[in-house]
Amino acid sequence: MRQLIARRLLQTIPLLLFVSIACFALIKLAPGDPVLSFVTPNMHPEDIERIRHNLGLDKPAYMQYLLWIKELFQGNLGYSLVNHQPVMDQILDRLPATAGLMGCALVLAVLLAIPLGLTAGANRDRWQDKLINMISYVGISVPLFYLAILLIYLFAIELHWLPIMGMRTIGVHSAWDVIKHGILPCTVLAFGFLSVYVRYIRSSTIGQLKEDYVQIQYAFGATRRQVLFRHVMKHVLLPVITLLGMSMADLVTGAIVTETVFSWPGIGSLGMTAVKGMDYPVIMGITLFSALFLIIGNLLADILYGFADPRIKSTR
Repeated sequence: MRQLIARRLLQTIPLLLFVSIACFALIKLAPGDPVLSFVTPNMHPEDIERIRHNLGLDKPAYMQYLLWIKELFQGNLGYSLVNHQPVMDQILDRLPATAGLMGCALVLAVLLAIPLGLTAGANRDRWQDKLINMISYVGISVPLFYLAILLIYLFAIELHWLPIMGMRTIGVHSAWDVIKHGILPCTVLAFGFLSVYVRYIRSSTIGQLKEDYVQIQYAFGATRRQVLFRHVMKHVLLPVITLLGMSMADLVTGAIVTETVFSWPGIGSLGMTAVKGMDYPVIMGITLFSALFLIIGNLLADILYGFADPRIKSTR
């Protein structure tokens, strides 16, 4: 296991380097110019070039990338081209909001997906399975921003139960106020994750119920509930672990559209603002953090495989 962790950590550096090169190249190929956000209609061309020079955008693309890499190895992600604030500080300031929202959504999705997926797989082609499948298809097919707008209209505009946007009410500093603001975006995100997780768990449950150990447990007098939640559930956790590992990147990037709809002050909305302003240091920083969390998530998933199924651990 230690060799696996060491090998995966060594692979992190070239992977992050490749991600940074690809991201930087895509930004440079994208249309638009960040200098235009500083230009006024009557500005003289010399002033425009002076702004470009001060931002370091007059240098060749490879030189800009090398300078960014140099700052990165010093623990600095650079400064925003729009507000001139350190990129690292902006990401760390918004990371708790996104991580809290996405973490709650993932936990809620997993807690609901496991019993629903097991129930659907155990009752294949029955009304329970058809009902759960219908809900899953709706969650996969309906865009999350559309679901968010529906929930805002119902619970915020019509019923006045929950706030529409933001993370806190101005002048209110309480945990309950933050929870109320997070209920709607958390529900939207959890529903999206839930729809995918249920499909994986259902498919895995159907396969596990065909295995010999299930019939052996029935022969020993185990009830259907005991077989599902004591034995089958251990095996269906593997795809859940995989999905959770791949979802680690969402703890950084969040759901950009959902955060924008609810004006949630997270990294997703920061990324949307950076894309609109061609603020490539912020885009690079968010992408790098996202890739790092994805790599860490996959590493944790590999480690958890050994605890969920000792047979996997013994082969490594």
